[in-house]
Amino acid sequence: MIPKQRNETLLTFDIVDVFAEEKYAGNQLAVVRFGKYLSEKEMQKIAREINYSETTFITSGTEREGGYDVRIFTPKEEIPFAGHPTLGTAYVIQREIVGKPVEKITLNLKIGQIPVTFGKEGILWMRQKQPTFGRTFNAPELARILSLQPEAIDARFPIEEVSTGLPFIIVPLRTLDAMKHCSTVKELYFDLVQGTNAKSILVFSPETYDKENDLNVRVFADYYGIAEDPATGSANGCLAAYLLKHHYFETERLNVRVEQGHEVGRPSLLHLTAEFKDQEIAVSVGGKVVPIAEGEFL
Repeated sequence: MIPKQRNETLLTFDIVDVFAEEKYAGNQLAVVRFGKYLSEKEMQKIAREINYSETTFITSGTEREGGYDVRIFTPKEEIPFAGHPTLGTAYVIQREIVGKPVEKITLNLKIGQIPVTFGKEGILWMRQKQPTFGRTFNAPELARILSLQPEAIDARFPIEEVSTGLPFIIVPLRTLDAMKHCSTVKELYFDLVQGTNAKSILVFSPETYDKENDLNVRVFADYYGIAEDPATGSANGCLAAYLLKHHYFETERLNVRVEQGHEVGRPSLLHLTAEFKDQEIAVSVGGKVVPIAEGEFL
Protein backbone atom coordinates (compact mmCIF):
# COMPACT_ATOMS: atom_id res chain seq x y z
CA MET A 1 0.00 0.00 0.00
CA ILE A 2 1.51 3.33 -1.09
CA PRO A 3 0.32 6.72 0.23
CA LYS A 4 -1.48 8.65 -2.48
CA GLN A 5 0.26 11.84 -3.55
CA ARG A 6 -2.04 14.79 -2.94
CA ASN A 7 -1.91 18.49 -3.53
CA GLU A 8 -2.14 19.70 0.05
CA THR A 9 -3.75 22.94 -1.04
CA LEU A 10 -6.84 20.86 -1.87
CA LEU A 11 -9.14 19.72 0.94
CA THR A 12 -9.15 15.94 0.61
CA PHE A 13 -11.61 13.92 2.67
CA ASP A 14 -12.57 10.30 3.28
CA ILE A 15 -15.93 8.84 4.34
CA VAL A 16 -15.78 5.69 6.45
CA ASP A 17 -18.27 3.62 8.43
CA VAL A 18 -17.02 2.85 11.96
CA PHE A 19 -18.14 -0.08 14.14
CA ALA A 20 -19.58 -1.52 10.93
CA GLU A 21 -19.48 -5.12 9.75
CA GLU A 22 -20.39 -3.99 6.23
CA LYS A 23 -20.99 -0.81 4.22
CA TYR A 24 -23.75 1.56 5.31
CA ALA A 25 -23.89 0.26 8.85
CA GLY A 26 -22.27 1.64 11.99
CA ASN A 27 -21.53 5.34 12.34
CA GLN A 28 -20.45 7.45 9.38
CA LEU A 29 -17.42 9.70 9.71
CA ALA A 30 -15.84 12.30 7.44
CA VAL A 31 -12.06 12.68 7.85
CA VAL A 32 -10.44 15.79 6.35
CA ARG A 33 -6.76 15.07 5.68
CA PHE A 34 -5.19 18.51 5.32
CA GLY A 35 -6.93 20.29 8.17
CA LYS A 36 -3.77 22.23 9.10
CA TYR A 37 -4.68 24.76 6.41
CA LEU A 38 -8.07 25.50 7.94
CA SER A 39 -9.06 27.95 10.64
CA GLU A 40 -11.17 26.79 13.55
CA LYS A 41 -14.13 28.67 12.08
CA GLU A 42 -13.69 26.85 8.76
CA MET A 43 -13.51 23.47 10.49
CA GLN A 44 -16.72 24.18 12.35
CA LYS A 45 -18.45 25.27 9.15
CA ILE A 46 -17.42 22.08 7.33
CA ALA A 47 -18.58 19.90 10.25
CA ARG A 48 -21.92 21.70 10.25
CA GLU A 49 -22.34 21.31 6.49
CA ILE A 50 -21.41 17.61 6.50
CA ASN A 51 -23.74 17.16 9.50
CA TYR A 52 -22.51 13.77 10.68
CA SER A 53 -22.35 13.23 14.42
CA GLU A 54 -18.64 14.17 14.20
CA THR A 55 -16.12 15.22 11.56
CA THR A 56 -12.36 15.01 12.15
CA PHE A 57 -9.48 17.12 10.84
CA ILE A 58 -5.92 15.79 10.64
CA THR A 59 -3.79 18.85 11.37
CA SER A 60 -0.31 17.27 11.10
CA GLY A 61 0.82 15.28 8.07
CA THR A 62 3.59 13.61 10.07
CA GLU A 63 3.94 12.44 13.66
CA ARG A 64 4.50 15.05 16.33
CA GLU A 65 5.63 13.84 19.75
CA GLY A 66 4.74 10.29 18.72
CA GLY A 67 1.24 11.00 17.39
CA TYR A 68 -0.82 12.74 14.71
CA ASP A 69 -2.63 15.94 15.64
CA VAL A 70 -6.40 15.55 15.21
CA ARG A 71 -9.35 17.79 16.06
CA ILE A 72 -12.94 16.58 16.40
CA PHE A 73 -16.02 18.70 15.71
CA THR A 74 -19.73 17.99 16.04
CA PRO A 75 -22.10 20.14 13.94
CA LYS A 76 -22.30 22.47 16.96
CA GLU A 77 -18.88 22.55 18.61
CA GLU A 78 -15.42 21.07 19.03
CA ILE A 79 -15.16 18.21 21.53
CA PRO A 80 -12.07 16.78 23.28
CA PHE A 81 -12.68 13.10 22.52
CA ALA A 82 -15.05 10.71 20.78
CA GLY A 83 -14.76 7.04 20.01
CA HIS A 84 -15.73 6.41 16.41
CA PRO A 85 -13.79 9.51 15.18
CA THR A 86 -10.67 8.16 16.91
CA LEU A 87 -10.86 4.72 15.28
CA GLY A 88 -11.97 6.04 11.89
CA THR A 89 -9.23 8.67 11.75
CA ALA A 90 -6.53 6.18 12.74
CA TYR A 91 -7.74 3.94 9.90
CA VAL A 92 -7.48 6.79 7.37
CA ILE A 93 -4.01 7.78 8.62
CA GLN A 94 -2.78 4.20 8.27
CA ARG A 95 -4.33 3.78 4.81
CA GLU A 96 -3.76 7.18 3.21
CA ILE A 97 -0.83 8.83 5.04
CA VAL A 98 1.38 6.03 6.38
CA GLY A 99 0.46 3.79 3.45
CA LYS A 100 1.49 0.47 4.96
CA PRO A 101 0.28 -1.92 7.69
CA VAL A 102 1.26 -0.85 11.21
CA GLU A 103 0.54 -2.21 14.66
CA LYS A 104 -0.31 1.11 16.29
CA ILE A 105 -1.15 4.73 15.49
CA THR A 106 -1.47 7.39 18.18
CA LEU A 107 -3.75 10.41 17.92
CA ASN A 108 -2.98 13.67 19.71
CA LEU A 109 -6.45 14.79 20.83
CA LYS A 110 -7.63 17.58 23.10
CA ILE A 111 -7.74 15.18 26.06
CA GLY A 112 -4.24 13.85 25.33
CA GLN A 113 -2.75 10.97 23.37
CA ILE A 114 -4.99 8.03 22.50
CA PRO A 115 -3.27 4.94 21.01
CA VAL A 116 -5.13 2.83 18.44
CA THR A 117 -3.91 -0.71 17.75
CA PHE A 118 -4.73 -2.78 14.66
CA GLY A 119 -5.84 -6.19 15.88
CA LYS A 120 -6.96 -9.51 14.50
CA GLU A 121 -9.92 -9.92 12.15
CA GLY A 122 -9.76 -6.27 11.12
CA ILE A 123 -10.71 -4.90 14.54
CA LEU A 124 -9.17 -1.61 15.64
CA TRP A 125 -8.80 -1.05 19.38
CA MET A 126 -8.40 2.15 21.38
CA ARG A 127 -7.35 2.34 25.01
CA GLN A 128 -9.42 4.99 26.72
CA LYS A 129 -8.47 7.28 29.57
CA GLN A 130 -8.92 6.15 33.17
CA PRO A 131 -12.67 6.41 33.89
CA THR A 132 -14.10 8.78 36.46
CA PHE A 133 -17.48 8.45 38.12
CA GLY A 134 -19.73 11.37 38.97
CA ARG A 135 -23.17 11.99 40.37
CA THR A 136 -26.08 9.54 40.46
CA PHE A 137 -29.70 10.20 39.51
CA ASN A 138 -33.08 8.93 40.64
CA ALA A 139 -35.04 6.52 38.46
CA PRO A 140 -38.35 8.45 38.27
CA GLU A 141 -36.56 11.55 36.93
CA LEU A 142 -34.74 9.65 34.17
CA ALA A 143 -37.84 7.58 33.39
CA ARG A 144 -39.81 10.78 32.68
CA ILE A 145 -37.02 12.13 30.47
CA LEU A 146 -36.91 8.84 28.51
CA SER A 147 -40.72 8.47 28.18
CA LEU A 148 -40.68 5.31 30.32
CA GLN A 149 -42.29 4.00 33.49
CA PRO A 150 -39.88 3.84 36.48
CA GLU A 151 -40.13 0.05 36.62
CA ALA A 152 -38.51 -0.15 33.18
CA ILE A 153 -35.22 0.84 34.85
CA ASP A 154 -33.21 -1.95 36.50
CA ALA A 155 -33.21 -0.91 40.17
CA ARG A 156 -30.31 -3.27 41.02
CA PHE A 157 -27.84 -0.80 39.49
CA PRO A 158 -27.41 2.97 39.76
CA ILE A 159 -28.03 5.62 37.14
CA GLU A 160 -24.61 7.22 37.07
CA GLU A 161 -22.47 9.78 35.29
CA VAL A 162 -19.26 8.22 33.88
CA SER A 163 -16.44 9.68 31.80
CA THR A 164 -13.38 8.36 29.97
CA GLY A 165 -12.79 11.76 28.39
CA LEU A 166 -16.38 12.63 27.44
CA PRO A 167 -19.05 12.09 30.12
CA PHE A 168 -22.32 10.18 29.69
CA ILE A 169 -25.27 9.34 31.92
CA ILE A 170 -25.58 5.52 32.06
CA VAL A 171 -29.11 4.13 32.53
CA PRO A 172 -29.67 0.35 32.98
CA LEU A 173 -32.96 -0.92 31.55
CA ARG A 174 -34.55 -4.30 32.08
CA THR A 175 -35.85 -5.33 28.65
CA LEU A 176 -35.49 -4.83 24.92
CA ASP A 177 -39.11 -3.69 24.83
CA ALA A 178 -38.22 -0.80 27.14
CA MET A 179 -35.27 0.02 24.85
CA LYS A 180 -37.56 0.18 21.83
CA HIS A 181 -39.93 2.60 23.56
CA CYS A 182 -37.25 5.07 24.69
CA SER A 183 -37.48 8.61 23.38
CA THR A 184 -36.33 11.81 25.04
CA VAL A 185 -38.77 14.45 26.19
CA LYS A 186 -36.76 17.38 24.87
CA GLU A 187 -37.77 19.99 27.45
CA LEU A 188 -37.01 17.67 30.38
CA TYR A 189 -33.78 16.47 28.77
CA PHE A 190 -32.41 19.99 28.29
CA ASP A 191 -33.46 20.95 31.82
CA LEU A 192 -31.38 18.03 33.10
CA VAL A 193 -28.20 18.58 31.08
CA GLN A 194 -28.03 22.29 31.97
CA GLY A 195 -26.87 21.17 35.42
CA THR A 196 -24.70 18.17 34.51
CA ASN A 197 -21.26 17.53 33.04
CA ALA A 198 -22.72 14.78 30.87
CA LYS A 199 -24.87 15.99 27.98
CA SER A 200 -25.76 12.59 26.51
CA ILE A 201 -27.68 9.59 27.84
CA LEU A 202 -26.77 5.95 27.22
CA VAL A 203 -29.42 3.31 27.92
CA PHE A 204 -28.69 -0.42 27.76
CA SER A 205 -30.36 -3.78 28.32
CA PRO A 206 -29.21 -7.42 28.49
CA GLU A 207 -31.84 -8.38 25.89
CA THR A 208 -30.60 -8.06 22.30
CA TYR A 209 -31.73 -8.37 18.67
CA ASP A 210 -28.81 -10.69 17.87
CA LYS A 211 -28.37 -13.55 20.33
CA GLU A 212 -24.58 -13.50 19.76
CA ASN A 213 -24.40 -10.07 21.39
CA ASP A 214 -24.35 -9.35 25.11
CA LEU A 215 -26.04 -5.93 25.33
CA ASN A 216 -28.23 -3.59 23.33
CA VAL A 217 -27.37 0.12 23.59
CA ARG A 218 -28.94 3.40 22.52
CA VAL A 219 -27.37 6.86 22.91
CA PHE A 220 -29.33 10.13 22.88
CA ALA A 221 -27.30 13.29 22.26
CA ASP A 222 -29.74 16.07 21.39
CA TYR A 223 -27.43 18.60 23.05
CA TYR A 224 -24.89 17.98 20.26
CA GLY A 225 -27.55 18.07 17.55
CA ILE A 226 -27.81 14.26 17.33
CA ALA A 227 -31.20 12.83 18.21
CA GLU A 228 -29.73 9.32 18.37
CA ASP A 229 -26.19 8.13 17.66
CA PRO A 230 -25.90 4.80 15.79
CA ALA A 231 -22.49 3.83 17.27
CA THR A 232 -20.67 5.58 20.10
CA GLY A 233 -17.22 4.44 21.18
CA SER A 234 -16.74 7.03 23.94
CA ALA A 235 -20.12 6.21 25.50
CA ASN A 236 -19.49 2.47 25.35
CA GLY A 237 -16.10 2.94 26.98
CA CYS A 238 -17.94 4.61 29.85
CA LEU A 239 -20.40 1.72 29.85
CA ALA A 240 -17.55 -0.84 30.07
CA ALA A 241 -16.16 0.92 33.15
CA TYR A 242 -19.65 1.08 34.70
CA LEU A 243 -20.31 -2.63 34.07
CA LEU A 244 -17.03 -3.67 35.68
CA LYS A 245 -17.33 -1.32 38.66
CA HIS A 246 -20.84 -2.57 39.50
CA HIS A 247 -20.11 -6.26 38.71
CA TYR A 248 -22.95 -6.33 36.20
CA PHE A 249 -21.70 -9.64 34.76
CA GLU A 250 -20.29 -10.78 38.13
CA THR A 251 -16.74 -10.93 36.77
CA GLU A 252 -13.43 -9.20 37.40
CA ARG A 253 -12.63 -9.04 33.68
CA LEU A 254 -15.04 -7.83 31.00
CA ASN A 255 -15.16 -8.92 27.35
CA VAL A 256 -18.52 -8.20 25.70
CA ARG A 257 -20.17 -7.54 22.34
CA VAL A 258 -22.49 -4.55 22.15
CA GLU A 259 -25.05 -3.86 19.44
CA GLN A 260 -26.23 -0.32 18.75
CA GLY A 261 -28.06 1.53 15.98
CA HIS A 262 -30.74 -1.07 15.18
CA GLU A 263 -33.50 1.43 15.98
CA VAL A 264 -32.14 3.97 13.48
CA GLY A 265 -31.43 1.48 10.70
CA ARG A 266 -27.61 1.47 11.03
CA PRO A 267 -26.76 -1.65 13.08
CA SER A 268 -23.31 -1.49 14.62
CA LEU A 269 -21.11 -3.83 16.62
CA LEU A 270 -18.68 -2.72 19.33
CA HIS A 271 -16.27 -4.86 21.33
CA LEU A 272 -15.57 -3.83 24.93
CA THR A 273 -12.93 -5.00 27.37
CA ALA A 274 -12.29 -3.79 30.90
CA GLU A 275 -10.29 -5.06 33.85
CA PHE A 276 -9.02 -3.88 37.22
CA LYS A 277 -5.32 -2.92 37.13
CA ASP A 278 -3.52 -1.43 40.12
CA GLN A 279 -6.80 -0.21 41.66
CA GLU A 280 -7.79 1.41 38.37
CA ILE A 281 -10.02 0.29 35.49
CA ALA A 282 -8.39 -0.28 32.08
CA VAL A 283 -10.94 0.15 29.27
CA SER A 284 -10.58 -0.63 25.56
CA VAL A 285 -13.16 -0.27 22.80
CA GLY A 286 -12.86 -2.01 19.43
CA GLY A 287 -14.60 -2.26 16.10
CA LYS A 288 -14.15 -2.52 12.36
CA VAL A 289 -13.84 0.38 9.90
CA VAL A 290 -15.20 0.14 6.34
CA PRO A 291 -14.15 2.67 3.63
CA ILE A 292 -17.05 4.24 1.73
CA ALA A 293 -15.81 7.13 -0.42
CA GLU A 294 -13.17 9.80 -0.89
CA GLY A 295 -13.15 13.16 -2.59
CA GLU A 296 -12.03 16.77 -2.61
CA PHE A 297 -13.87 19.92 -1.63
CA LEU A 298 -14.26 22.33 -4.54
